[in-house]
Amino acid sequence: MNRLKNSSKWIEDAIKGFIENSTENTLKNQENDKAFETPLIGFSRGDDPLYEAFKEHVGPFCMTPWEIFAISFREFSVKPEELTVISWVLPHNKATKADNRKEKYYPSERWARGRIFGEEVNEKLRKYLQSYLESEGYKAIAPTLAPQFSIRISPKHGIASTWSERHAAYASGLGTFGLCDGLITSVGKAMRVGSVVARIQVSPTPRPYAKHTEYCLYFTDGICGKCISRCPVGAITESGKDKAACYRHLFPVTKDYVTSNYGFDGYGCGLCQTLVPCESKIPNRKDGL
Repeated sequence: MNRLKNSSKWIEDAIKGFIENSTENTLKNQENDKAFETPLIGFSRGDDPLYEAFKEHVGPFCMTPWEIFAISFREFSVKPEELTVISWVLPHNKATKADNRKEKYYPSERWARGRIFGEEVNEKLRKYLQSYLESEGYKAIAPTLAPQFSIRISPKHGIASTWSERHAAYASGLGTFGLCDGLITSVGKAMRVGSVVARIQVSPTPRPYAKHTEYCLYFTDGICGKCISRCPVGAITESGKDKAACYRHLFPVTKDYVTSNYGFDGYGCGLCQTLVPCESKIPNRKDGL
């Protein structure tokens, strides 16, 4: 069945249905908490100029939707405008955020579970949507699951990758970047992000912003900067985020802590994503004072 009418709605319903109803959406803790609350969903065109701009900004290794799709399916005759990037934001549940607000150096157990088991949920959602679209007659690929996905080093920005879920979400109208590099969305930046590229045409989600840092109070009004003091290792400054310092805190510091204290193989931090004005919303000026 080829669903052309209301195509965005049936895709949105599939994503929301998975998160709201699937038993896979779990932190795998004693309480069997859901990992995520209701998703945000956005769409962008495969020929959106932003995807070429990412190559210039981050590095030539960044793959466009066309490159991901054409290489994955060996269909080089497909045109970029025939493709759509389907992007989603998965907000951490309220208990996860509340627990992590209390922490000052290590992640709370729920947050660490959200990082590890939550990303497992995200990966299952990618596979589910990919399969569901194909069952409806549309070829689809989740870029982070493609063989071409890899971690790279950007001359300008350090640790990067061939596909950025946050940049895809930005292109799809879901949010803008903050001082700590997190994506600030209408449900905040305490979340995870995913995407699928499909050979389907869906109207793109309007981007309600003009600048890539528009929702960050530090960049727009010169106030806030509360993520700076939240970072336990000084990886965030007025100049931005030191990815290498952040990574050194994750590995081995938080990894060893999570393994020995929470009893599973994991890691995480997320302190800069919680107890800040943009944790669960787009902040206003009063929030940053």
